[in-house]
Amino acid sequence: MTTDVFFAISDPTRRAVLDLLTGGSRNAGEIAARFPRLTQPGVSRHLKVLRLAKLVEVAVRAQQRIYKLNPEGLADLY
Repeated sequence: MTTDVFFAISDPTRRAVLDLLTGGSRNAGEIAARFPRLTQPGVSRHLKVLRLAKLVEVAVRAQQRIYKLNPEGLADLY
């Protein structure tokens, strides 16, 4: 199952997450800390949409999920 790239970037919070990840990989907790008005599950839902749209990749390290931009997913925007 994939999500449309344009749907994924239509939300300002998801665009802000992508902007944050331009500075490098971050774990889910670091991303959530940047959005204090959202709950952890809310941030997780946004990350899932970005992942399904193939805009971000996730690596699992022990209990952490590390997110980074997927340049190939961004190619659909051009």
